[in-house]
Amino acid sequence: MTQERLRVLLVEDDEGDAFLVRELLHEAAAPFDLAVATTLREATSMMRGIQCILLDLGLPDAEGIDGLRQLLAVAGSAAVCVLTGRSDEHLGVAAVAEGAQDYLVKGQVDGVLLTRALRYAVERKRADENARRLREVELRQAESARLERGLLPQPLMSTAAVQVHTFYRSGRAMGLLGGDFFDVVQVGDDRLHVIVGDVCGHGVDEAALGVELRVAWRALVLAGVPDEQVLGFLEQVLMSERRAREVFATVASVVLDIPANRAIVRLAGHPPPVQLAGGRAEPVDAKPGIVLGVRPKAPPVTVLQLPADDWSLLMYTDGLIEGHAGNGDERLDVGGLCKLLDEPAGRGVPLPALPAWLVGQAEQANGGPLADDVAMLLISRGGGR
Repeated sequence: MTQERLRVLLVEDDEGDAFLVRELLHEAAAPFDLAVATTLREATSMMRGIQCILLDLGLPDAEGIDGLRQLLAVAGSAAVCVLTGRSDEHLGVAAVAEGAQDYLVKGQVDGVLLTRALRYAVERKRADENARRLREVELRQAESARLERGLLPQPLMSTAAVQVHTFYRSGRAMGLLGGDFFDVVQVGDDRLHVIVGDVCGHGVDEAALGVELRVAWRALVLAGVPDEQVLGFLEQVLMSERRAREVFATVASVVLDIPANRAIVRLAGHPPPVQLAGGRAEPVDAKPGIVLGVRPKAPPVTVLQLPADDWSLLMYTDGLIEGHAGNGDERLDVGGLCKLLDEPAGRGVPLPALPAWLVGQAEQANGGPLADDVAMLLISRGGGR
């Protein structure tokens, strides 16, 4: 196999020693491109594209381990090997402990050994870089898991009269969560509080803010704050915790009176829930309100009377309906979502699997993965349709 050609920088102020290194590499027919710097300052300006650095510990502007530390601070992804006349085992251990890939003594290496040491040093450095990247991915996954526990809670409910099915899929690269959130809290024996929200943006900051809003909403509901005041207090939390004034959130909240089969719907810049009943899927004719965080104003109230014992309410974030629907700029939108639910294939999907099926259909129409996060809550009673 053809060996990779390496670019090596020798930092050596002694012309004789620099000549010797050139001869050793030439003798071994090493496929290296060698550049020479006589000071650490000069070496700093020659780092671009260098894969391995040979460092003498006795330079005019850098001495010993301190010089090694200075070089390591600017070496980036280049491997660093010490090449010195000091045959000192303790110094060698200290150099490797500081981050050097190897410690070589002048006069004790030939061309073959030097070539091998440089190649091994480059591979060790690459292995270290890969391990570092893997650790970063693991930390990111752990961060995502912590946010997921906050954004995707278990519904706090005891009633068996209705069922709740949840779904979440991040639209962000590497699977990190965005700012979508939901929650379900039962208060007393007959009232179920439900919220679905979306903080604008897809980063960790937005995800953290989504967690704060969800926890604040749950606390407000459990504290018995009147329903008409909950979203106002939630908006105060948003405005005090957001990183910039342009950050806003959309919210859909429902307070379900279970015995009466009646829902109080409030929308703050959010798409309306879809009602499934009598074999049809239709958007709830709810009065729209302004998003949270722009101009504080209580969202209007819509009272929805549900069929006696056989219905579903689908609540979702706009990531589900903003994908393309075929050619051109046409979007799926709420009408397209209802059409999917009305199709024979959609009516045949079991309720627990319906949210995931809808995302699959939306992605198929979009011609690929949806760009935004998607959160869904499906609340059902009886057969659910």
